[in-house]
Amino acid sequence: MLASPSADPNGPLFYKGWYHFFYQYNPNGAVWGDIVWGHAVSKDLIHWLYLPFAMVPDQWYDANGVWTGSATFLDDGSIVMLYTGSTDKFVQVQNLAYPEDPKDPLLLKWTKFSGNPVLVPPPGIGAKDFRDPTTAWKTSDGKWRITIGSKINRTGISLIYDTTDFKTYEKHETLLHQVPNTGMWECVDFYPVSKTKDKGLDTSVNGPDVKHIIKASMDDTRIDHYAIGTYYDSNATWVPDNPSIDVGISTGLRYDYGKFYASKTFYDQHKGRRILWGWIGESDSEAADVQKGWSSVQGIPRTVALDTKTGKNLVQWPVKEIESLRLRSKKFHMKVEPGTVVPVEVGPAAQLDIEAEFKIKKDDLEEVFGDDSVEDDKEFSCETSGGATVRGALGPFGFSVLADQSLSEQTQVYFYVAKGKDSKLKTFFCTDTSRSTMANDVVKPVYGSFVPVLKGEKLTMRILLDHSIIEGFGQGGRTCITSRVYPTKAIYGATRLFLFNNAIDATITASFKVWQMNSAFIRPFSADDLGVPSST
Repeated sequence: MLASPSADPNGPLFYKGWYHFFYQYNPNGAVWGDIVWGHAVSKDLIHWLYLPFAMVPDQWYDANGVWTGSATFLDDGSIVMLYTGSTDKFVQVQNLAYPEDPKDPLLLKWTKFSGNPVLVPPPGIGAKDFRDPTTAWKTSDGKWRITIGSKINRTGISLIYDTTDFKTYEKHETLLHQVPNTGMWECVDFYPVSKTKDKGLDTSVNGPDVKHIIKASMDDTRIDHYAIGTYYDSNATWVPDNPSIDVGISTGLRYDYGKFYASKTFYDQHKGRRILWGWIGESDSEAADVQKGWSSVQGIPRTVALDTKTGKNLVQWPVKEIESLRLRSKKFHMKVEPGTVVPVEVGPAAQLDIEAEFKIKKDDLEEVFGDDSVEDDKEFSCETSGGATVRGALGPFGFSVLADQSLSEQTQVYFYVAKGKDSKLKTFFCTDTSRSTMANDVVKPVYGSFVPVLKGEKLTMRILLDHSIIEGFGQGGRTCITSRVYPTKAIYGATRLFLFNNAIDATITASFKVWQMNSAFIRPFSADDLGVPSST
């Protein structure tokens, strides 16, 4: 995970053997301000090398910050970068940049187009409500098309522009999409997904086997919402499959139900997959960030694809390369009675990868189903139903992670199976951070959501632990939860792992494998990294 006073991922791409990652960065402190584009490269998305800043605010049109942007590969393989600048008068404008030397695999130097800005806020759009251009995609008549987030009053919107040269643009009168009462849409992302295969698609792909995703980061709530729908090239509009869970509606879909914002995908042409980057902010106080001298990290990159089994949600999964950090592993098969906590002997448990499946004892399930005295779980919700200590007939059960020996600090990642009004089971995947630390300047919510479980499927979860970060993936990544926690006792060698079952009526069988994880190698780039002997 890349750690620094960093924020939104920008312009990710794969070029001449290197993955490039640009990001919003404040070189002068652990708080927002003075934004430049940080730049790092990797061969495998895991081990990163810091390069010099790619772009800094040195022109009138980006004097108050080189803000978020996206990369587009042109037909000849060259790259253009569109980004938002905050001008000397704090107006949000779009600018064009390109690599100074296309032969340089590290893309060290960027040239800003002499005719910048290429787009200014159109009539009716606020000077501070026009930001974050997307990767461009091809229209059926061979032009390039982009969308930019904005708002009109309280309606979140995505504006549409066509261009042939990325210098002059034609604005559509229609919007790609709009949703009332969702506020400003930041960091809009728009991309196709295959209805039949789990591989990624280039951003310009369209056709009968394709759905399109609109994702917007809600400035009001700091949540990344997405929806699945159909894109019509002819009139540049997108229609959701299910309007009741349209983009930004509070009950709508999210990439992640924890700390995960300003995300951006890119098509990795090297491995034929779409990769999602997300910014994991802090949950402690700004004063604590200033004291420690850094804030925010980037999550482990994830592949993202349409769930071809349900057709109604995306699935996200850590990139395969993360497995290169796996060290020794241990397998476990445990039966856990109701109201039990069991230590899992894996040694220090601060850096782990856990893959687990759970089964509820069949007799217990049937008993709960058939017993009318077992009340319906009135609208269970991870966030509001009291966390992992509140017991139900069939849950909660899962793992206590980043825990100390006495469980005075622990974060619980768990399933809760609720009996609905129609006596059907509904499964939730949650993370309870309320006992994660003794520190008091920390926000400690319970995160989570419903997770689809199809007939015949076992309950499965994967958890990546890295000291203060927990990334949980329920049912193969249908529901994901990222948490930032700040243990004071459960640190380094004192960190332990427990399996728990807090259900009242259900015995659980858990089969799981736990890997100790190595640290990713993240350091400044040197000439030696190119195989060139350094001159010193």
